[in-house]
Amino acid sequence: MQLLSSAFQQGQPIPVRFTCEGDDISPEFSWKDAPKETKSFVLILHDPDAPRRNGFTHWVVYNIPAEVSRITENVPQEATISGIGSQAKNDAGQIGYKGPCPPSGKHRYIARLYALSAQLPVKPGAAYTDVITAMEKLVIEEAELLGTYEKRSGKVA
Repeated sequence: MQLLSSAFQQGQPIPVRFTCEGDDISPEFSWKDAPKETKSFVLILHDPDAPRRNGFTHWVVYNIPAEVSRITENVPQEATISGIGSQAKNDAGQIGYKGPCPPSGKHRYIARLYALSAQLPVKPGAAYTDVITAMEKLVIEEAELLGTYEKRSGKVA
C-alpha cells in the first residue's frame, strides 16, 4: 500500500498554506494498492517532535470506506464528512485538521494510513485515543508519508 499527497513529496516541506502560518487547511491525500480484504481506513497525521509526551496528533480521519482512495484538501472540521468518514478530536481538542505549527525548529509530520479488517465502533468526534484503541487488532497494513515544516515567523497557534 502506498500513501501519496499532491501537496508534498516524501521527506519534503509541507507548503505554508496547510500550516498555522497559511490557511491551515488539510492537504489532499490519496492511496493505492490497498489489501483486497480492507473494510475501512484510518488516516492519522502526527508530529513526533512536538515538545510533549507522545508528540502531537494533528488529524484523525476514521471509518473511511474501503472503496475510497482519496481525501480532497480542505476537509471541513466536522465530526462526520459525507463520503469520507468520521473525524476525531486532535491534540488541540478540536475536531478535524490542525496544521503544523512547531514552536521551534524543523518538525517531522508523519501521515499514516491504516487498512483495517472492519469498521470501528467509535462515534464521530471521539477522542483520537479511542480510535487508536479500537483499531489495535484490526490493522491489516499501513503506509506512511513524511513531511517537514519549520515556521517562518514567531507565531504560535
